[in-house]
Formats: sequence, C-alpha cells, structure tokens
Amino acid sequence: MLSNMATSLILHKRISTTLAKAKELKKFVEPLVTRAKEDSTHNRRIAFSYLKSKDAIKALFGEVIEKVGTRPGGYTRIIKTGFRLGDNAEMCIIELVDYNELMLKDAQPAKKTTRRSRRSAGAAVEAPAAKATSAPKAEAKTEEPAAPEASAESENEEK
Repeated sequence: MLSNMATSLILHKRISTTLAKAKELKKFVEPLVTRAKEDSTHNRRIAFSYLKSKDAIKALFGEVIEKVGTRPGGYTRIIKTGFRLGDNAEMCIIELVDYNELMLKDAQPAKKTTRRSRRSAGAAVEAPAAKATSAPKAEAKTEEPAAPEASAESENEEK
C-alpha cells in the first residue's frame, strides 16, 4: 500500500488520504527523496525496489529533485482537511512542498506586506517631533565645543 501511495504522490505531487496513512507515507517517501539527490545506478535500483514503477523513478530522479534538491529535508507537507462522513476518519492532503503554487504565491506577498507600512506612517508622524527634540541637542553639542575655543582664545590674549 505504501509503495502505491508513494508512487501516486510522486507522479501526482498531491494525494488525499487519512492522517494515519499520510504520516506513515511521509516516513516512507522522505528517505527516497533524500536518496534521489545523488543520481547513481545504485540509488535508482534501491528506489525502484521500494516504488516498483519506472515512471515514478523517472519523475523522482528528474523533475522532483530539480525542485526539492536544495532542501535539507522536509520534502512533504500534511494539510488536515476535516473528517470523512462515512467513518469519521481524519482526512488530509499530503503533498510535495515545492509544488503547491498557491502556497508559494501566498507566502511571497505575505512577507512584503508587513506592519512596517503602518509603522512607517506612524514613524513619519513621530519623526518631525523626534527631529524637533533632537535639534536642540545637536545645537547644544555645537555650542559646547565653541565655548572651550572661546576660552582658549581668551587665554591666548591674556598671555
């Protein structure tokens, strides 16, 4: 059963199953993807002994590794979808991580739209007040060095 589910996951990139099966499938598939990172005859034969499908091996060592080959692990994602009506089994979707285009698109704008825009608007309002308070400090600093120079000039005149 795990062999067939792993083959379906590799070929279709996403399958719907029960949560218990998905958790076991994750343990079954992730070592295969790790092994597929190094494309050798030995690794292909070991993967074939698990999957028993030439098409799945071609997809695994070809397009799947192109997308997830740079990851150090965590090649699959389990998303819970609710409960099945017949027996109330907990259902989920298991998918290969880099193939969910919707989540990839949502993740990128979410990083760009942060609270910074609100803070920058608030900081822009506060910035003139901050500049007003920092300006006298700057003037005070410029006045202080001027005072010792004036005293140095007066000492030179006295001598």
